[in-house]
Amino acid sequence: MKLTVFHDGQYWVGVLEEQFQGKLRAAKYIFGTEPKDEEILQFVCRDMMQIVSGLSQEVAVKPSEAKRINPKRLARRAAEEMRNKGVSSYAQEAIRLELEKRKRERRALTKQQLLAKLERKRELKIKKAKEKHRGR
Repeated sequence: MKLTVFHDGQYWVGVLEEQFQGKLRAAKYIFGTEPKDEEILQFVCRDMMQIVSGLSQEVAVKPSEAKRINPKRLARRAAEEMRNKGVSSYAQEAIRLELEKRKRERRALTKQQLLAKLERKRELKIKKAKEKHRGR
């Protein structure tokens, strides 16, 4: 599991990546103002597992070869990753898929609500028309 916190130009954002059995799930959490270490720690302790457990969209990830890496090269890679602001493209794809899924669910729910509202209106019209025909 990996948490990357960066400034996207407007807000401080945390991107959470979980890789398990060749699948990657990712979520985006907006901190707002620059988070202090205590805020990040509280997020990791309390909210992080709820967010990860709510994710359902996964992206297949190619496993990297587990070769021994020279310690100096490893240190350079770690420093470069610390300088990097962005998020992996796999994480971006997982976030995009999750957003699209939520969008589809929201559309379906809105459509159901609209149809129910129209049905209620129709029933009221029919009821009023029947009352008028009774001679009242």
